[in-house]
Amino acid sequence: MRDETGKHQAFAVTTAFLALFSIVGCATYGLPFFYDFIVRDLGWTRQQVTSGNALSKLVVGPAFGLLAGMAVDAFGPRRLMIVGILMAGGALVGLSNVSTLGFFYLFYLFNALGYVCGGPLPSQVLLSRWFDAGRGKAMGLAYLGIGVGGALVPLVAHALTESLGWRGALRTLGVLMVLIALPAALFVREPPRPAAAPSGGAPASLKSVFRKPAFYLLALGSMCSIGAVGGTMQNLKLYLTLDRGFAQARVATLLSLILVGSIAGRLLMGYLADRWPKKRVMLLIYSIVAASIPLIALAPNDALLCTGALVFGVGLGGDYMIIPLMAAELFGLRVMGRLMGVVLTADGVAEAVAPMAVAALRDRFGSYAPGFGLLVLLAALGALAVTLLPRGDDERSAS
Repeated sequence: MRDETGKHQAFAVTTAFLALFSIVGCATYGLPFFYDFIVRDLGWTRQQVTSGNALSKLVVGPAFGLLAGMAVDAFGPRRLMIVGILMAGGALVGLSNVSTLGFFYLFYLFNALGYVCGGPLPSQVLLSRWFDAGRGKAMGLAYLGIGVGGALVPLVAHALTESLGWRGALRTLGVLMVLIALPAALFVREPPRPAAAPSGGAPASLKSVFRKPAFYLLALGSMCSIGAVGGTMQNLKLYLTLDRGFAQARVATLLSLILVGSIAGRLLMGYLADRWPKKRVMLLIYSIVAASIPLIALAPNDALLCTGALVFGVGLGGDYMIIPLMAAELFGLRVMGRLMGVVLTADGVAEAVAPMAVAALRDRFGSYAPGFGLLVLLAALGALAVTLLPRGDDERSAS
């Protein structure tokens, strides 16, 4: 029986890895690679090309985040993941054909729906329910998919763009996403549902969670750090190519380096999360994000730029992964789907607004300095919120 459970756990990690590889690694980190081509070919502003991500997440997150969490709690993560993979892949194919802002927003809307339904939310619930001991390690291994996908996609996108143009490259990536992630999602086994909590255990409803100050500190901290990460990643290629004049191949290598750093970050933070208080790990991650953004923005030479990229990648790697681990420790597993639906909705708002705000500041002032300063302040505020969190109870995360 234990061997059978181990097989299901291993396949669950593989499924989450491939879903995150495609939906987050390829789509979320791949789409900004094409922003400068869109600016040049279609004549749009930086704010306009980042507004697709912003507006779609502002619509999809509040409208569908909690519904997706309820669907996961009611039906399990597998079905939602299948729908999300198809929508995310189809969105990239649609975006490859756009020439107007209306269709750009429409397909970005489908991309955001794919992220909500097929990305971190079902993956986190899938792994949180399959694993008790070693949950941090499992989450870290699965979240390597983001790092691997994000590290490969700038290099693959650059090669495809050279041979097929940016539209053909974007279309090809959309098809590859579905081919990579869908088969495992079709065959993964639904995890066992968590047992009813004993008296005094994890809260059974979101009402009791919402009464706890820790929930708001967790939401604020994660929103600030995710906003800082998203604001950096969504604007970085625009900054390096259009403002600093870097060649496409050089920028592709640098973006890949960030995601290589994220692989190390996920492994390290997953390891630490099984051994240290998760609050300490979360504070470490958020501090790394705050400290590394100025390194990237102000680096005067390649050596410091590469160092900043690697350090930022380490923080990026742990950022998304630590949130569900901290939530499970603080509030238990019985409301995990709904809770993460709310938290990821809040994070999606921050991830939507921050990049567009940075781009708008660049368009207004002619420099990215005010925008990058805003991102540093956001990351620092996130770290401050984490310092106020309770340590939590490791025993509660096993309920």
